[in-house]
Amino acid sequence: MRNESIRYLIVPGWQGSPEDHWQSHWQNSLPNSARVEQADWLTPRREDWVAALAEAIAADSTPVILIAHSLGCITVAHWAATASLHFLRQVRGALLVAPADVERPACAPALRNFAPIPTTLLPFPSQVVSSDNDSAVSAPRALELARNWGAEAGILPGAGHINVKSGHQRWEQGFAYLYRLQNRMEHHALRRA
Repeated sequence: MRNESIRYLIVPGWQGSPEDHWQSHWQNSLPNSARVEQADWLTPRREDWVAALAEAIAADSTPVILIAHSLGCITVAHWAATASLHFLRQVRGALLVAPADVERPACAPALRNFAPIPTTLLPFPSQVVSSDNDSAVSAPRALELARNWGAEAGILPGAGHINVKSGHQRWEQGFAYLYRLQNRMEHHALRRA
């Protein structure tokens, strides 16, 4: 994972990722990592969040791996549906953890402007990791999103929303999914060569 030619871009979800969230720990431990900062973490607007992600990707020409959580995953899907080919090619892969189903009936009103969730294939290798007891997305829905996006899927037993509240501070086992994604990226690059 010490690939200096890759930039890791952390894409937090609603309310951001606090210091003890796994995304913050990963940002501190992965080389060349940065976080997408949003102007408003509490009342997110889809256009603003997608624009902030686009700006973070465009800020440097280095190839990027996106590491998104919850609403950050949906932001990635919206960005990919509208981004230019140049910037899409810059993203080499995406780890999409606990994607928030903003179309579910119990979704917080503040997140509903992110619906509908894009159903187009992501043009880069991706890995969805979710849980069988996440209140933000059911396991069947997470699998459906992964299928729509062309992503591999992993469903963890009893992992909740894979955040601090569900006991996932450092989430060391999550690195296995990042390694898996990077292996897929290498195979993808070989097929394109």
